[in-house]
Amino acid sequence: MNLRLTWVQPEDLLGHELRQAAEDGRDARAVAARWAEAGGPPAPGTAGASGVPRPDLRPLAEELMDALAALPAPLSDSEPTSLPGIRALTAPGATPPPAPHSPSSPAPSQAPAPHDAPPPPHQTSAPPPPHATATPLPAPETGGPPNPPPPHGNTALRDRLHAAWLGRAAGCLLGKPVEKLPLHAIRALARATGNWPLSTWFTARGVPPELLAAHPWNRRSAPTSLAENIDGMPEDDDLNYPLLNLLLLRRHGRGFTTADVARLWLDELPAGRTFTAERVAYRNLLDGIEPPLTAVHRNPFREWIGAQIRADVHGWTRPGDPAAAAEQAYRDATLTHTANGVYGAMFVAATLATAATGTTDVHRSLAGGLAVIPPRSRLARAVRRGIALARDTRDFDTVVDRLHLELGGYHWVHAVPNAALLAAALTHADGDFTRSIGAAVSGGWDTDSNGATAGSVAGLLAGHPDRLPEHWTTPLKNRLATSVPSFDGIGFDTLAELTHREAVRP
Repeated sequence: MNLRLTWVQPEDLLGHELRQAAEDGRDARAVAARWAEAGGPPAPGTAGASGVPRPDLRPLAEELMDALAALPAPLSDSEPTSLPGIRALTAPGATPPPAPHSPSSPAPSQAPAPHDAPPPPHQTSAPPPPHATATPLPAPETGGPPNPPPPHGNTALRDRLHAAWLGRAAGCLLGKPVEKLPLHAIRALARATGNWPLSTWFTARGVPPELLAAHPWNRRSAPTSLAENIDGMPEDDDLNYPLLNLLLLRRHGRGFTTADVARLWLDELPAGRTFTAERVAYRNLLDGIEPPLTAVHRNPFREWIGAQIRADVHGWTRPGDPAAAAEQAYRDATLTHTANGVYGAMFVAATLATAATGTTDVHRSLAGGLAVIPPRSRLARAVRRGIALARDTRDFDTVVDRLHLELGGYHWVHAVPNAALLAAALTHADGDFTRSIGAAVSGGWDTDSNGATAGSVAGLLAGHPDRLPEHWTTPLKNRLATSVPSFDGIGFDTLAELTHREAVRP
């Protein structure tokens, strides 16, 4: 039996790089013709590898990847990756460059700022749930989280962080069984059990066998994420990366460098727990390529969602300072991503930093996120479009259908459509926790990642774990599974205390 390593083989990457070239406006027709003449496969639709191995095409794929990297990028003025370039476009009074046409770009939206006209409120309260007591962890040998000291300082902030951790876990877990499923399948599976709009966990109980056969649950996730078998929070990269970034801040403080992120990954992150851009960057590190080249060398996933799912801790630990949160997220993201992939991380970090004050609403939080990213970028335009649709359309399924129609040309893990869906879900839910994670997951694409970030924002805004509905928090059992050393089995209350210590560190 041969081992087939996904997400890194050049013959599997070339199709994705051709797609990336079409999205960022490079003229790749000559390269595409050479690849087609050689019998090269298109980009895999959902998996990390094409259906049939073609190692014979590897040398040509490597040559063509390098040729694509040398092509001029016409969107670079409006979508810079350098921090000075980003700041020049987001500074007060800055005049953005004209938006160049890109065939895969969403149309620019002239929607007003997200807080100008919030939709009617839908906030509902939930009875306070009981919460399990964390089991103390043994002190790790080196570098991990020791048992936290007794709670101290700003208890309101710590409570918000506790709710954010729980919200992130619940939203992620809700999306896990339907990850990679098409939109119509998600709707059919939920409607079959009367769970539409989504208001509780997915279940296989009561779903007709023929429907399950047509749309099977995510193979790896279903055994731990359906209502009938949830037993604590299972491992997921959407939770692993916040743990790693908590460890990053504990070791290096807020002044960490991108090289510090790289070293931490090599020390603490199993390579097999990385995917897409993160796996390519990990491979590049092992090949001796240093940041920021790790993000661009034969990495067609550099504008996908991976950096965005790593951004929460940067926002949680910078309450009231969205610019600083975005700058931290930038240093993290540029290990693996460029342009819109970086903007997704900055947007989420700044949104969370704004929400973490406890004095704002979801609409002003989203406005804080938009303020730190280039306004003419595809991601900013897509976020504004999602917000505008959510404000103007009462039925969220209609919002989702429009986003899929307009942004469906992107890969389902790309940052641009997922950021638009996230912003739309949060706007439409207007702060309600269940509606926030339900809308984010019900919109398809990267369901567990969108659910996680929506839950993080909505949990933070809820302000206290007791304000989250019990049916979302009780099954988590205050226990998180992970392969990140010394964190396996940790409680969310302990994570909140550790995160709080970084947030108040001088």
